[in-house]
Amino acid sequence: MSSRTVIRGGLVITASDEIHADVLIEDGRVAALAASGTPAAGALSAERVIDASGKYVIPGGVDGHTHMEMPFGGTYAADTFETGTRAAAWGGTTTVVDFAVQSVGHSLREGLDAWHAKAEGNCAIDYGFHMIVSDVNQDTLKEMDLLVEEGVTSFKQFMAYPGVFYSDDGQILRAMQRAAENGGLIMMHAENGIAIDVLVEQALARGETDPRYHGEVRKALLEAEATHRAIRLAQVAGAPLYVVHVSAQEAVAELTRARDEGLNVFGETCPQYLFLSTDNLAEPDFEGAKYVCSTPLRPREHQAALWRGLRTNDLQVVSTDHCPFCFSGQKELGRGDFSKIPNGMPGVEHRMDLLHQAVVDGHISRRRWIEIACATPARMFGLYPKKGTIAPGADADIVVYDPHAEQVVSAETHHMNVDYSAYEGKRITGRVETVLSRGEAVLTDREYTGRKGHGIYTPRSTCQYLS
Repeated sequence: MSSRTVIRGGLVITASDEIHADVLIEDGRVAALAASGTPAAGALSAERVIDASGKYVIPGGVDGHTHMEMPFGGTYAADTFETGTRAAAWGGTTTVVDFAVQSVGHSLREGLDAWHAKAEGNCAIDYGFHMIVSDVNQDTLKEMDLLVEEGVTSFKQFMAYPGVFYSDDGQILRAMQRAAENGGLIMMHAENGIAIDVLVEQALARGETDPRYHGEVRKALLEAEATHRAIRLAQVAGAPLYVVHVSAQEAVAELTRARDEGLNVFGETCPQYLFLSTDNLAEPDFEGAKYVCSTPLRPREHQAALWRGLRTNDLQVVSTDHCPFCFSGQKELGRGDFSKIPNGMPGVEHRMDLLHQAVVDGHISRRRWIEIACATPARMFGLYPKKGTIAPGADADIVVYDPHAEQVVSAETHHMNVDYSAYEGKRITGRVETVLSRGEAVLTDREYTGRKGHGIYTPRSTCQYLS
């Protein structure tokens, strides 16, 4: 039995086009588009009709950077795959790529299997995995080849967190050389963790223990230095590089320079760096702990460089780095010592809305919104055109979006499993109304109609964004 749905009368927005069109969905995929009001559109028939008049019809968001159930600093991220993917769906995201973690002394396979076990049967939307490589050795390098073959095509390394995830330059170079051979993409957390640890120790010795010092010791120059070093190591290896959560204007400058040289170097930023700042880290009564993440929030003047980078395509993607820890009982582990505050913020539910607000505010165009939130992450991580666009043959991951509805962001009303909102009280114009995942309604007129286990694991091809 085939099932057919038609979405009528909306403005279909993709990264390349805007067209008033009706969309036919059949058996979980986009079957056809026809300009609204034409005989071709009139000929589209289905059992279910969704009226999108006055609304946008956009691809479901692809969030290429989430951490569900992530272990960090003696605790775990507060969202499970069940709660986190449900919240993502509420926010118009229909695919997440999460990070499986290799622990030092263990194989990549063990880490990947553990993450498959956490996610399988629990997700409301489709998901894939990147692999965090914490222990580069000959066995790990061989395993990278196997993972690429089975659809885990990106590997994250850390220049930060010595003793936990940290890789030195030699380990990074070896992994990059392997990626150059097997087609994998190296994702880099670019901060000079060795130098940062010295500054942390010195700050604590001076009695500087409040959350705001987290931002002061993780200096923008140390993000820029690590970004520069990662770029040059990738150049030596002949490998592409994707720098995650870029927050500092000096780091953007390094990426811009590399791209001007024609290198396959890419950058991602996150909503927290576009909308929040060190003002939040400095909030009194330990409230600043809510905003502790790494790379850290920067002074407000860095935001202009990030927006400019998104407009000029020196930054290609906005992901969330969703890694939520409750204020009560988790962030509080760092009272009296900012270095013990779990690093991470909630955000998977609000990325699409915040970026629509950026359209309203004139920072980016509508098509650029879809490009940085849907199409480019899908291409970057080997999911396009199955994900990230609305075109015949694509998965029917589609959002009906009301660009005029107003909402106020609050922990009272969000669906993430965390006791605060980083954007509490922020007014936003635009709201997700209906969400389809492979043609199945996950959100229907602002009512959750999805189910645990609908989301399936999605193997990925290699990066489709290389020049």
